[in-house]
Amino acid sequence: MPLMPVPDHASILEEIKTVRRGGIVRLRRLEVPSLARIAFALAPADARPAAVPAQSQSQSVEWLLRLAVSRLGGGTLQEAAEYTLGLTPGTRDWPGADRRRRAAELYGVSIERFRKEQEAVVLDQVAEQVGRLARAALAERHPAAGRDAAAGDAAHDDPADPAVSARTHRLLTVPAHGRTVPVTLHVHPVDLLRDVDVVVSPVNTYLALPEAYKSSVAASLRRAGALRGLTGEVLGDPIHDELRDWATARGTSGRPVLPGTVAVTGSGALAGQGVRRVYHAAVAVPRAGTNDYDVLPADVTRAVAHALELLAEEHERFDPPLRSVCFPLLGSGRGGLPYEESVRAVWAAIDAELARGAGWDIHLIVRGLAPAGLVVRMLTEYAGGSVDGRVDGRADDMSGGERSHPLP
Repeated sequence: MPLMPVPDHASILEEIKTVRRGGIVRLRRLEVPSLARIAFALAPADARPAAVPAQSQSQSVEWLLRLAVSRLGGGTLQEAAEYTLGLTPGTRDWPGADRRRRAAELYGVSIERFRKEQEAVVLDQVAEQVGRLARAALAERHPAAGRDAAAGDAAHDDPADPAVSARTHRLLTVPAHGRTVPVTLHVHPVDLLRDVDVVVSPVNTYLALPEAYKSSVAASLRRAGALRGLTGEVLGDPIHDELRDWATARGTSGRPVLPGTVAVTGSGALAGQGVRRVYHAAVAVPRAGTNDYDVLPADVTRAVAHALELLAEEHERFDPPLRSVCFPLLGSGRGGLPYEESVRAVWAAIDAELARGAGWDIHLIVRGLAPAGLVVRMLTEYAGGSVDGRVDGRADDMSGGERSHPLP
């Protein structure tokens, strides 16, 4: 049962979905040849039978999935994967619907939303770990082929390739002012973000967070940062409370702040995922008498620049110092800003910071493949890393124009 070539990500993911539907107890009857090949390759050479019986194969695949899930780093993501695949003790014979319902409860979302959003990310992450295990096994058995596989992972593939676009994490190397800068692109819901010091969250100019049950970036972060009891009940809403206190301390409670203002709070329960600060970027200006907002690219650029200034001010106050920061495509949700304009506006401020020699670990996050492909294409096409400060054909006034500098 040779491993070469390593099964592609799509094949691994499809077989993991098959296991999710059928359940661990039916592994003997499921068609999962790629998972079986990888499990066989990872087993010690002297323990591999010449022919793998169905029972032995099912045990090997279950062991492989448990190993892959154990590498997700704990937290909600790993727990959801365990429930989804029936790896949690006492759940291996649960129907798929029951496993899905329990996993949805972990995220505090409906079953249907979990099926469409979080479950896709959870299974993709398991498939990613299985693929890494396969490449490690190949490198051990066939060093030359393993080096080729590793090189393929690191190469900048064609962003139009669906297999490339489907990755939940991509490391882009962007030319910028005589050097190359790594930028990590995340393609998943923001509440799955891990081990990034600061996440920037869009908010309206009244600094009013949306209700936690909504689907925006700000609502997702509020929900993920909530403190919960053993049965999932909310015991505290620290991100909301700290943002309210920030506004009260500056005398802006109930009044709008200037667009581009950035308020700072802790991360609540997100600290358990390695997220230490939330920077709330006021970029959405409510339109009177409607439920709509106006977002100007210049305000997005100004907010990103101010967030990077705050990162420079705060980074030494923490141990270890703050170093990484993640930006969504600000204004591209309810604000209605086209993805392309948001990318340009966000990158204009990042590029200006890079021009000064900043060494921050930059992350971008989107939820869908369409904006992910756009980000990849735009950043890799920036010759020399220059963004020339133009948005939609007009010069973007980085100095603030008629508006004063945001509140400190």
